[in-house]
Amino acid sequence: MKIWISDVKGDVDIINGLNHYIGMKTIHKKDFPEFVFLPAAIMIFAGLGIVVLILNKKAYYYIWTFLFAVLGIFSFYDFYKWEYNYGHSLDPSAPIKVPGMSYQPPLFGYKKLLNFEVLSQPDIAGWFYIGAGAILVGITIYEWRKGIAK
Repeated sequence: MKIWISDVKGDVDIINGLNHYIGMKTIHKKDFPEFVFLPAAIMIFAGLGIVVLILNKKAYYYIWTFLFAVLGIFSFYDFYKWEYNYGHSLDPSAPIKVPGMSYQPPLFGYKKLLNFEVLSQPDIAGWFYIGAGAILVGITIYEWRKGIAK
């Protein structure tokens, strides 16, 4: 399954069918309100980046980078919260019950859930987003330290 910026693609029906047996909710595009505002938020951020470039002021760059980082951290938190609810809010009438077992997928990395192996990682666009954030923060720290050294 792949979660895009505005949709869920891949073997979602198969995953929903398997998850039914352990009492997990089905996954549908409508369950993600982020699909509505995230594309607009990214476009607004790109536009703000162009404005910061044109205005050419460090203070605006620092604010823009801070907001970029906050949006990224909030996005990870929001997705973690969704995964937590998805893996812990199980239907008590599910055919298969394992006492004390939760089925929360990992935010990053690998996890074995019963006889299923789950790998969660960003795809190419996600890695570019993370890389851009790391570069922005790295440049900000470099520029800030350079200003202190003067």
